[in-house]
Amino acid sequence: MPSPMNLQAPNLLFMVGIAVYLGIRNYFQHRVRGRKTSINESSAGDKLLIVLVVVGQIVLPAQYVFSRWLNAGNYLLPMVVNVLGALCLFVGLWLFWRSHADLGPSWSVTLEMRESHVLVTRGVYSRIRHPMYASFFLMSMAQGFLLANWIAGWAALVAVILLYTVRVPQEEAMLLRSFGPQYEAYMRRTGGVVPRIGRAHGT
Repeated sequence: MPSPMNLQAPNLLFMVGIAVYLGIRNYFQHRVRGRKTSINESSAGDKLLIVLVVVGQIVLPAQYVFSRWLNAGNYLLPMVVNVLGALCLFVGLWLFWRSHADLGPSWSVTLEMRESHVLVTRGVYSRIRHPMYASFFLMSMAQGFLLANWIAGWAALVAVILLYTVRVPQEEAMLLRSFGPQYEAYMRRTGGVVPRIGRAHGT
């Protein structure tokens, strides 16, 4: 009798990674709980994007691994792709943790800024402005390389691309209004989610 679940090793590895991801997020959310917000530009659209990412990153993969409802989208993946997926997952989780740790109390899940918010340019933020989004991209690639299903495997990547495309310009506009020339200089010497090669002229 076929199993009602997809409990292959790559799928289980990804779900363990998601558990670690949620543990990291919960830990840092607890650390900033109660801190007052000075600027809040969150909107219903912004919150909807977050919901889409949660569905793509967590809900659909869990549905695929622990049931057979999405099996019509299954395909085969070679072991080398699974290995690459595991590497992306480990690096993505490390970057996700490091981004929170470096950002400290300035972190927020929505478009807002805390009181006494500072521009963080140390640690992983010294090379890229959006390491947390970079971690989302890495984990989305891991999802596609570990879950051999067109729906559950690639849903997060679609959602993360949409989140990054819509939210990052709003986020950077908010930071430019708050930090002005300091943030402009920071933008010139760093990349978005990929480190800038060399130095920008005049920096």
